Amino acid sequence: MISQQEFIARQDRLLAECEPNSVCLVPAASLVTRSNDTHYLFRQNSNFWYLTGFEEPDAWLILSNHPRYGENYRAMVCPTKDKTTEIWQGKRLGADAALARFSLDEAFDLEELDDAVLENLQGHDNVYFALGDNASADTLLMDAMSHLRGIPKRALAPSSIKDIRPLIHEMRLFKSACEIAVMKAAAQISARAHKRAMTFAHSGCYEYQIEAELHHEFAMAGARSPAYGTIVGAGSNACILHYTQNNAQICDGDLILIDAGAEYLGYAADISRTFPVSGKFSESQKALYEIVLAAQEKVLTMVGPGTTLTEAMQCSAEVITQGLVALGVLKGSVAENLASKAWQQFYMHGVGHYLGLDVHDVGEYKIEGEDRPFKPGMVLTIEPGIYISDDADVPSQYKGIGIRIEDNVVITATGAEVITNDVPKSIEQIEQLMKGSPD
Repeated sequence: MISQQEFIARQDRLLAECEPNSVCLVPAASLVTRSNDTHYLFRQNSNFWYLTGFEEPDAWLILSNHPRYGENYRAMVCPTKDKTTEIWQGKRLGADAALARFSLDEAFDLEELDDAVLENLQGHDNVYFALGDNASADTLLMDAMSHLRGIPKRALAPSSIKDIRPLIHEMRLFKSACEIAVMKAAAQISARAHKRAMTFAHSGCYEYQIEAELHHEFAMAGARSPAYGTIVGAGSNACILHYTQNNAQICDGDLILIDAGAEYLGYAADISRTFPVSGKFSESQKALYEIVLAAQEKVLTMVGPGTTLTEAMQCSAEVITQGLVALGVLKGSVAENLASKAWQQFYMHGVGHYLGLDVHDVGEYKIEGEDRPFKPGMVLTIEPGIYISDDADVPSQYKGIGIRIEDNVVITATGAEVITNDVPKSIEQIEQLMKGSPD
């Protein structure tokens, strides 16, 4: 769990990054209609969650470093506590209870939102806000700004609107010890789900049944939602990078690529494994799998403070190119294929991405045009792959095979810690698990 003290510290850090005499406005997410009068399961806006830990929709966080307050000012607009609404939609905290829970200076009911925003804009030089993220919030802010600018002979409106996202995103890029602990829990839940899926899979089952096994394990551990659309691709479906139909029947001899992770307390895990439904890799499957595994293992040994994602990508591309040339999948020399980037026809995506509250988490990969070196506290995925379509011009035994191996990594002071190692990934480990041997 993230403590309330940590949320308050994040708010103070954000205000410290703002210009003096500024106000920050951060709206929460709203319910999203699924069909007619039903809604999707609510998922909080990641930036709002990062700063508050508050799970209710339509709230607003208001922060100020105006000198008139002496210290930083914090307020929240909360959904109104109303008995009739709570009968239909569940309990609401309400403004009075929010004051103490979030250590606020003021709290307002949702009906007071317009007035609260108008009042807290007055007298500030700058307003920090994420224009374009939320259309209704944009309208509310611009209406308030127009109203203040229209008051004769009084300069009440902030003179500038600054983008709050770069400030929050830079903060979110570096995880605290508490955040890493939560992400390790998400990784452990996801690892158990992957192992469960491996032991359940059998010829004749459907991809969606494996998906159900994964999601059941997530939910039973308190992670009600996957962190992203679960991928269960059997056979050539594994060559579709973002395959989520998950409706095909699995045939004997298929490889199954699972890309799935739980969202736990807002934080994502992101794991990929590829395994044979029969429990044993064929020789051609084994040959390609060993290339991907070798690429991942080499990258995992080199990433750490000071290395970059571009260097990791190049490292993985070299190993994959060498392996595909050796198998005759790529023609010509290794040097020629690296120079022409011929490997990209079989390895189309990057080697990894940041991970956190979003599965493709926020944060810049370049600083002033230069690759950003990894630093302690960053969390990322390492996920090389090979995908050879049915119509590829390659030896026939390799057609229709897709393989990805993905783990989650915390950059430490001395290297990198893999937090998803509980899922087997060597050929021997996978085959032992699939036949019921202890792992």
